[in-house]
Amino acid sequence: MPHAHLPHAPYPMPQLRLEQVSLFTKLKTQLQGYPILQDISFEVYPGDCISIVGSSGAGKTSLLRLINRLIEPSNGKIYLENQEYRQIPITQLRQWVTLVLQESKLLGMTVQQTLAYPLLLRRLPTQTIQQRVNYWIEQLHIPSEWLGRTEVQLAAGQRQLVAIARALIIQPKVLLLDEPTSALDAATASSLMQVLTQLNQTHQTTILMVNHQMDLNQMFCGRLLHLQQGQLLTDQTASEIDWVNLRNNLMQADSQAAQEWI
Repeated sequence: MPHAHLPHAPYPMPQLRLEQVSLFTKLKTQLQGYPILQDISFEVYPGDCISIVGSSGAGKTSLLRLINRLIEPSNGKIYLENQEYRQIPITQLRQWVTLVLQESKLLGMTVQQTLAYPLLLRRLPTQTIQQRVNYWIEQLHIPSEWLGRTEVQLAAGQRQLVAIARALIIQPKVLLLDEPTSALDAATASSLMQVLTQLNQTHQTTILMVNHQMDLNQMFCGRLLHLQQGQLLTDQTASEIDWVNLRNNLMQADSQAAQEWI
């Protein structure tokens, strides 16, 4: 199992740090806006594997978007390796901190072009690009017949796997995944999680993942953040978690949320 950050981990400083981060949605009828996230503070260390859970609307995806700087916090600050986010050029930040959304676009390209594109932007040698593309095609078991297809010719799970491969090819320091197994069959999801575990253990790639599949969270994460109504309810290592109680709490919260829409 990937390691969790412990109090005596030998790192001089957090890789990623959030300090009292809040996010509000501005509405014409409200002076401040509706709170999506409120006073979120936590630290992430190199090689952490963190699962983020919570009921629908808890703010999980918004948290990933903030960490990737797709949106800006209303209050608070985010730091990467002790450097405040706004001091880092956005293109550099997103090479280091890469987000794969649940529904990712391939920008009208073929799978082959999609995988090579971020490396072409960085002007890497053709041989290096091909080596990296081939490596991740093999690791993620992407069939050769997909390579000439565009996103309209791929199923949702196929697009999801290609988007994850595109992110891994960049070799980010921090990988953010939003429901990465939601459209995958059980065998492909299990294989993907094994690849991510290996990546974390051999390359110390830090991974933060939103995933509603608790069995995969239990197998994968060294640490878990539980969001509830935009607040960080708990931050625990895997060994501290009562998984049965957590499942029941999340099911109850989802049921309550569903009732509010009826």
